[in-house]
Amino acid sequence: MVGQASIPLVGVVDVAVIGRTGDAAALAGVALGATVINFIYWSFGFLRMGMTGLTAQALGAGDRRESEAMLLRGLMLGIGIGLVLLTLQLPLGHLAFALLAGGPDVTGEARTFVSARFLSAPAALGTYAIVGWLLGLGRTRAALALQVVMNLANIALDVTFVQGFGMGARGVGLGTAGAEWIALITGLAICGRIAGASLPALWRRAPRSALFAKEAMTRLFAVNRDLMIRTVALLLLFMWLANAGARLGAEALAANQVLLQFVNVAAFVLDAFAFTAEARVGSAVGAGSREGFLRAIRLAGEFSLGGAALLSCMFFVGGGVAVDLLVTDPGVRAEAERLLPFAALIPLAGMPSWLLDGIFIGATQARALRNAALASSALYLALDFALRPWGNLGVWTAFSASYLLRALTLGAHLPGLLRSFGKRQELAMQEKRA
Repeated sequence: MVGQASIPLVGVVDVAVIGRTGDAAALAGVALGATVINFIYWSFGFLRMGMTGLTAQALGAGDRRESEAMLLRGLMLGIGIGLVLLTLQLPLGHLAFALLAGGPDVTGEARTFVSARFLSAPAALGTYAIVGWLLGLGRTRAALALQVVMNLANIALDVTFVQGFGMGARGVGLGTAGAEWIALITGLAICGRIAGASLPALWRRAPRSALFAKEAMTRLFAVNRDLMIRTVALLLLFMWLANAGARLGAEALAANQVLLQFVNVAAFVLDAFAFTAEARVGSAVGAGSREGFLRAIRLAGEFSLGGAALLSCMFFVGGGVAVDLLVTDPGVRAEAERLLPFAALIPLAGMPSWLLDGIFIGATQARALRNAALASSALYLALDFALRPWGNLGVWTAFSASYLLRALTLGAHLPGLLRSFGKRQELAMQEKRA
């Protein structure tokens, strides 16, 4: 949980450093640019999610060679995709800003932020694979250490570039990009220590027949394909939220970005329990233990509910003070505080969907995740259109409801998952008797 709570600090620091300058256009530009980067980078979030479930299953089955092969496959995919994104940054940026409704000042700031963040694309995606592997092994302290290093580097670089050199939105982007490269280097060192060998040594000792085994590669790409579709569908939801704020002006967009920091904190903290569910469910599936599977769901659910209630109380009580610390512009402050109750309720509204994500990712049921994300995103868009006359109040009503929609559409697949697990256990017992 501590490791997960530290992840959104990257975004919080970005908002606070630029928000304290009093430049609403720069803050709105960082908001718009962060939406573009998050959409592009997290389209490949399967590098984290797929790695966790598959690594945990290999661990549960006692197959160390496969778990090491998963790390190498994930790094090859992550760094390779990142290099492709780096070369395509100009057309991707032009396409993104052609679709988003920011004004000239906001879009200009956003472009400088995005161009800086693209410099770390290979590092960011490579780190996704490393974090997924660590979580799959249950090495949460190592994942925490990696995130702490990145956060400290991000704080130091952001303050240096923005406060020291006056670089504005570009400085925020450069600071985060530099921190992501530091995180990748740190992550590679951590993986080498856990595996007992450096990455080059792992590459040399890994049999190519195992590393590129057809069955393993087919499964990896099948799971990742569905997870990618699922992730893109959910990212479109967040991009739509940013675009809705941009339509209402720089002040609304900036206020929404401030409120999203509360949402991000809640999502990442409660994802700690979802990630635990991923590892425990994946291990139970690999070991064929129905009892372990059900216990993982129960324990993760109990802790998730308690954590969600605590976070909502904290946001209701201290949210106004936090808004004042993050931003100085009076209009942005007033709009953020007006809609703060929505952000405070999202931990409770979002908890079931985040927990279910963890259960289905651990079981590598990517098709159910894909179908649920497509259905809930379509319903969200319809609701947002219907509530558009309500202005920013309608934007946040629809966005809050999207979490309930995600839980309902994915929860509908849970009985089928339980039945399929029972069938797998029966088949395993028959094979043992034979």
